[in-house]
Amino acid sequence: MAASEQEKEARVLLIDDEADILELLELTLNKMGLAVDKAVNVQEALKMLAIRHFDLCLTDMRMPDGDGLQVVQYIAQNNLDVPVAVITAHGNTENAVTALKAGAFDYLSKPVSLDQLRALVKSALKLPQVTTSGDKELLGCSPAMHKARDLIMRVARSQAPVHISGESGSGKELAARLIVQSGVRHDQSFIAVNCGAIPENLMESEFFGYKKGAFTGADKERDGFFQAANGGTLFLDEVADLPLDMQVKLLRAIQEKRVRKIGGSSEQAVDVRIISATHRDLGECVRQGKFRQDLYYRLNVIPIQMPALREMREDIPEIALRILERLRPDEGVHFSKSALLSLQGYSFPGNVRELENIIERALALSLGGVIDDKDLLLEPEEKSQPDRTSLGSKYPLSEYLDKVEKQALLEALEQTRFNRTAAAKLLGLTFRAMRYRMERLGIKAPGGEEDATD
Repeated sequence: MAASEQEKEARVLLIDDEADILELLELTLNKMGLAVDKAVNVQEALKMLAIRHFDLCLTDMRMPDGDGLQVVQYIAQNNLDVPVAVITAHGNTENAVTALKAGAFDYLSKPVSLDQLRALVKSALKLPQVTTSGDKELLGCSPAMHKARDLIMRVARSQAPVHISGESGSGKELAARLIVQSGVRHDQSFIAVNCGAIPENLMESEFFGYKKGAFTGADKERDGFFQAANGGTLFLDEVADLPLDMQVKLLRAIQEKRVRKIGGSSEQAVDVRIISATHRDLGECVRQGKFRQDLYYRLNVIPIQMPALREMREDIPEIALRILERLRPDEGVHFSKSALLSLQGYSFPGNVRELENIIERALALSLGGVIDDKDLLLEPEEKSQPDRTSLGSKYPLSEYLDKVEKQALLEALEQTRFNRTAAAKLLGLTFRAMRYRMERLGIKAPGGEEDATD
């Protein structure tokens, strides 16, 4: 098969102290039309990286003067635009996970499968196309959303497993799709699976497929989720709902990059990136014995926390306005100021999904092109206020205390209709201290304007 123009021009650095492996890898890459440079130890490789640009780096983990992790760290620390993949000993998943967390693009296990090598190289040489338009974007300027967006863009260039946590309706699947959209698999399959919606007795056949005659009712051969996602991404939503026996099978498929259909006699290689998500605390599920620790470490290589809407109240007016524009783009409908204040004061147990439902309902009830407070039909405040557990984990302590402080400030501001002087008095703060804390925590008045009643 002819190599593409991009592959013909690409140059790969191979790093390994075993001559026969170097020769095999070089021969395979040359047949793909790639130029190859070789290094037999870490120091030689670092010198070559310092003076020459490479489109891909492939390094063994164990070498006489160090390990491949040093190469991964050097590339990351020097901001080199070079995807790097590591070759690990068979079954040594700990090294693979460590390398992925350090910034490796992907990994291969020994003995190296040439099919997997070719698939990895082709993925690494694709340039991500970053586009965000329409409703496929995460709105908001709060620190929590900035952090989530930054992580999404950084992990998009990697093939490392990503675990997205957050409450229901906080945008976990949207985050997963944005990772794919900005990455090398943007033009490949994205298979989204709700793990909690599959009957337990059908899980293995749904994930791995089956051969004709494998069981009663199997009248023809069928692919599973892994085969459907081959070359692309498998999004495992509500992964905490997987039963323990299925977790074992999933772990093996992820580690070996191979699956066997029910009733099949041979395994099939699959090239799938795993992104998982759940609204539950997966670490707590591990501590309770409901989720395997080894699978947890395999999925949670790069964690992303999607913020709850009440943690980014200053963004609620912008998000609400964008949703309104999407639902009624040409009708000139707008929110009253009291409606926006009410939305900012509501705790949104259903997050953005609930906000969309509230706005859609308000559009049906509103008159004269104005959505007013009464059109929102929000739950009474005492029912909608988050309890102490809604603040999330108490670790790290500094982040937890910031959440507590931010919630106290917002409650005082809501009681005083965002009069900072009155809110400061209510909290026992000076006006200067109140202003400083609002700036530090990113709290703004609705619409961003300074309140005129101070």
